[in-house]
Amino acid sequence: MNMSAGRERLVVIGGDAAGMSAASQARRTKGPDELEIVAFERGHFTSYSACGIPYWVGGDVGERDELIARTPEEHRARGIDLRMRTEVTRIDVAGGRVRARDVDSGAESWTSYDKLVIATGARPIRPDMPGADAAGVHGVQTLDDGQALIDSLTRARGRRAVVVGAGYIGVEMAEALINRDYEVTVVNRGREPMSTLDADMGRLVREAMEGMGITMVNDAEVTKLLTGQDGRVRAVATQDAEYPADVVVLGIGVRPETTLARAAGLPLGAHGGLLTDLAMRVRGHENIWAGGDCVEVLDLVSGQERHIALGTHANKHGQVIGTNAGGGYATFPGVVGTAVSKVCDLEIARTGLREKDARRAGLQFEAVTIESTSRAGYYPDSSPMTVKMLAERRTGRLLGVQIVGREGAGKRVDIAAVALTARMTVDQMTALDLGYAPPFSPVWDPVLVAARKASRAVQQGF
Repeated sequence: MNMSAGRERLVVIGGDAAGMSAASQARRTKGPDELEIVAFERGHFTSYSACGIPYWVGGDVGERDELIARTPEEHRARGIDLRMRTEVTRIDVAGGRVRARDVDSGAESWTSYDKLVIATGARPIRPDMPGADAAGVHGVQTLDDGQALIDSLTRARGRRAVVVGAGYIGVEMAEALINRDYEVTVVNRGREPMSTLDADMGRLVREAMEGMGITMVNDAEVTKLLTGQDGRVRAVATQDAEYPADVVVLGIGVRPETTLARAAGLPLGAHGGLLTDLAMRVRGHENIWAGGDCVEVLDLVSGQERHIALGTHANKHGQVIGTNAGGGYATFPGVVGTAVSKVCDLEIARTGLREKDARRAGLQFEAVTIESTSRAGYYPDSSPMTVKMLAERRTGRLLGVQIVGREGAGKRVDIAAVALTARMTVDQMTALDLGYAPPFSPVWDPVLVAARKASRAVQQGF
């Protein structure tokens, strides 16, 4: 114990969703006389919505500070010793201490801990190729990244943007750039955009993006980023073509930021994320917890560990960690893999397993796809919606749902997320008492139409 202070010390590495949620919850659980809390953040901001950055870049959110939930001063006022622009460079597990460096001055010092929270987040994947670090090439992970991109868009000589990657960040940034009146090309290594969907559903996303004026280049691997004499990016090259660019946005995805944890010998999973127990305690370490984008979580549908970088999970992890670090008890049981996004007015949602996920988990399944509408067909502004559903062969257990449609489509995935968590069968789903009125839904909600079709497919498969 940190006896010199006469109280325990909780050290938190990382000042965003998981880290500061943990610190705040621990403070609510134990007062400053019992628990000292020291938090380190290497950037300029705390407790902000990284998920909102594309909407700030695109102009839907007017000011950067609208994305900040709580400032450093607010955290300090609640009894948290928050040290900004301070990067932890080493974790000494045996000695119960961390070494931190002031980013601006370079000064380094050790801080001891009784309890440690690792919330180091994730880092954007940057391609290992010529030009990847050139001016005008941007990842989008932090508020600093968002500001740098906005500055770059303001300075760019032309109006041509290339987005590398077509996952959530890629399609959201494509929309943001369209909103800024850029000519947008998306270069995607997959057969269709949104690899979190099956390809047949991804095709619907591609068709909608092309209809919005976005140029889609699929099945294409970027080989290098070409630069001009001024050192600024001028084009993105694949094996077959070059795509002129005044700005390039990388939307290739993220990896858990576990450099410190790896060096400290802490247990990592197949995806490079920290492994924890149900209390979010790092496996094999009584007084170390981890949460947010740097951990792997249990997939309740497949039973396998996954890495999913989402703010919803990070905030829940922080609540659980803070409760436990403060002497209480809480658990995080796992996830079903729910995510929702949009590109312009197209809503894209998924939960549970894709076909290849189910195969990888050794599951046999039936897959069905239906087309329905968001409202009663006769009600104004009713729009089409496509729902794909996977059900386990023989048992009929729901395995996954994907939804692509216009207004009213995306949040319908929550019905499936609850059904997955409850391990419902598709037959049981058909009896769900969902809300109905013509402005909101047809008599048979599209999710239930899909469940009926999936139930028939399971029965015919016996």
